[in-house]
Amino acid sequence: MRHSHRFVETYEGPVAFGLDRETDEASLMVFLQKFSDDDLLVVLTQRLSLEEIHRLVNFLTELMKRHLSEEEYHRLFLKEAPSSPSSDSKDLYPGKSPIRSP
Repeated sequence: MRHSHRFVETYEGPVAFGLDRETDEASLMVFLQKFSDDDLLVVLTQRLSLEEIHRLVNFLTELMKRHLSEEEYHRLFLKEAPSSPSSDSKDLYPGKSPIRSP
């Protein structure tokens, strides 16, 4: 299995936002890993509108474009093995968003 959610299973600190940067980062990791639980997503995705799906995908894609290099995107998100020398380009989706709003 290529994907992992170990942090949520081992983190013992507080899950709270606004205390300090370190707690915010750990809390966000817990929150996102809980959010991506298969059982939750089966229920939630069926209830989201198409507009909500597109907004969420676009938001997350923009975050990755802003904060990951092309190599990091392929290695960490797509879980692809490096095939060529890495590029520091952040242009994950050149000239377009992966989901177009109607």
